[in-house]
Amino acid sequence: MSCNSSLPAIGTALPEFSAQTTQGTLTRPMGASTRWLILFSYIGDFTPVCTTEICSFQKRLPAFTELECDIVGLSTASVETHLRWNEWMKEKTNFKIQFPLIADEQGELAKKLGIYDDEKGCIATRATLFVDPAGIVRMSMYYPAEVGRDMDEVIRALKALQTADSMKCGMPANWPRNGLVGDHILLAPAKDEQTGRQTLANTGGFDWWFCHKSI
Repeated sequence: MSCNSSLPAIGTALPEFSAQTTQGTLTRPMGASTRWLILFSYIGDFTPVCTTEICSFQKRLPAFTELECDIVGLSTASVETHLRWNEWMKEKTNFKIQFPLIADEQGELAKKLGIYDDEKGCIATRATLFVDPAGIVRMSMYYPAEVGRDMDEVIRALKALQTADSMKCGMPANWPRNGLVGDHILLAPAKDEQTGRQTLANTGGFDWWFCHKSI
């Protein structure tokens, strides 16, 4: 049976679900929230690349907590297997995993999210969903099985999304280390040249349609 391979579209609601995890039952959505969610799937427990990812998420957990973002992992293993893997990581790497891992043994949630790969042995793929407090998917990343995620980029992208929301602005490439504007934010292009030139005079930039300012 071939399964849907499309991640939830940006701007759509994260599908509702209830799942067993290493920290009890997790239900989404959970009503009004002030917290973001990063839901990431991975290939399997007791695998090298995934182990480095789980430990990397744990190492950066204080940064995610400061950004008011919850971290949840997902694979098609059982709670028991997750817990044994957690114990292994605690013993061998000194990382005590403090975020929940979803046990999606039948792959039902992975199928619902479009991250299920039955052609490679009924596993979840390596996907990352950024979900805002309203339950809307704002960004997604998709990595192949052989390449682990860049945690610095995950955090940078989360910060950029939150800043864009709070400032109603655009975020430049490589922010906050952009080669053209540094750590500035980008203002929405004016609807006409006159307004744009007034903004350019007040804030600075390259042209009336390309204005930027510091936060």
